[in-house]
Amino acid sequence: MKFEELKDIVRKAGIAGCGGAGFPAYAKLDKRADTIVLNCAECEPLFKVHRQVLEKYAYEICYALDVITKAVEAEQFIVAVKGEYKATVEAVNAVLPQFKNGKLSLLPEVYPAGDEVITIYETTGRVVPAGNIPISVGVTVFNVETVYNIYKAITDGEPVTHKFVTVAGEVKNPQTFYVPIGTTFEDLIKLCGGVTREDVRIINGGPMTGFFGTKYDVVKKNTNGILILPESNPVVARKDININVGVTRAKSSCCQCHMCTDLCPRNLLGQPIKPNEFMKAVLTGKQNDIPVLVDAMYCVSCGICEMYACMQGLHPRSLIAEFKMNMRAEGVKLTPHTKPGKVHSQREFRKVPMNRLKERLGLTIYDVEAPLVDDVVKPKKVKIMLSQHIGAPAKLAVKKGQHISVGEVVGECINDALCVGVNSSVKGKVVDANDKFVLVDVD
Repeated sequence: MKFEELKDIVRKAGIAGCGGAGFPAYAKLDKRADTIVLNCAECEPLFKVHRQVLEKYAYEICYALDVITKAVEAEQFIVAVKGEYKATVEAVNAVLPQFKNGKLSLLPEVYPAGDEVITIYETTGRVVPAGNIPISVGVTVFNVETVYNIYKAITDGEPVTHKFVTVAGEVKNPQTFYVPIGTTFEDLIKLCGGVTREDVRIINGGPMTGFFGTKYDVVKKNTNGILILPESNPVVARKDININVGVTRAKSSCCQCHMCTDLCPRNLLGQPIKPNEFMKAVLTGKQNDIPVLVDAMYCVSCGICEMYACMQGLHPRSLIAEFKMNMRAEGVKLTPHTKPGKVHSQREFRKVPMNRLKERLGLTIYDVEAPLVDDVVKPKKVKIMLSQHIGAPAKLAVKKGQHISVGEVVGECINDALCVGVNSSVKGKVVDANDKFVLVDVD
């Protein structure tokens, strides 16, 4: 398949990254890449979705990786999987000999192995300079489900309509479902038999990088899972922060122990992120310490500093995130470094083991099987958001009262903009349509 042909197919299928921010997949196809990496680190604790999808569709995913590799004229593709995922590793090893340009790389069971910069270093030994994207070192990284969606698009012309989602925590039967995009979190929880207690909070995403949600939130293209945790859980307590209180606590309690910086995964790869220096600027009121503030802009909010490293229970990640948001609002842009930093000599000894992380966050009791359910999920109603990706939202393409079918375009991608279209995940009647979402009653 030719490069432009593949790019056109991927864009028309509405494929965006399924693992994180939802970056349009067509924009990641780049002929500068010599290596394509499949990220199956399953970065967040408790989630099972990526390993389950790769185990079940190992051939299809490797086939799509091979097509991508040839289309961009890369030298190889690497399937990066944690060695702990034995069934998935076995499935990949069974099909990989059919693809001469493919190989398997085993990742350590640490957090955040799924940060693409970490994944690249673990699989290729290349260090991405601060502020740069993977293509700067000749690598493109794709999420497992993203590549599965590319497979369906290139073989059957099928657009993105459904999403694999893990539901874990305080539910009766933790499971992974394949649901229509736009399904509510309330419906997902009901599919698991409901909650096991009343005093719970819903976390949209994982315990480290996720955020509080409600039962009315809906599944998007980048929804990997939801967690139902009791209000007493350490994850909930650490996420429930008032920024002003966080600043006051930093001023009164930060002892500059340096642990947040010592364990920062990006700092260990030589990037100039020093959470302790940022906290010092906060506690001393020296907010004109320009180098420290500029370096904080490179933080990717993995949460190690806040959720694991700080023994005082302070919130460096949240305070940095607030600072970054304010800087972006003022038009401040990140300046990419031209050269990679030096990998820390103690990096191997400062990795955070996943088991220790789960234990510290009170998550071990929830680390149970969440089997992938093959049953067809059919909600009564779906709410399909027109902005499910980084870039410009899709443009509304249907009207109230209109009957639509599965796969029909409800949001058109905007030409010459970073954008992908949105397709209906169900057959039904449009009961509301605006520039934010399309609400559909399912037939």
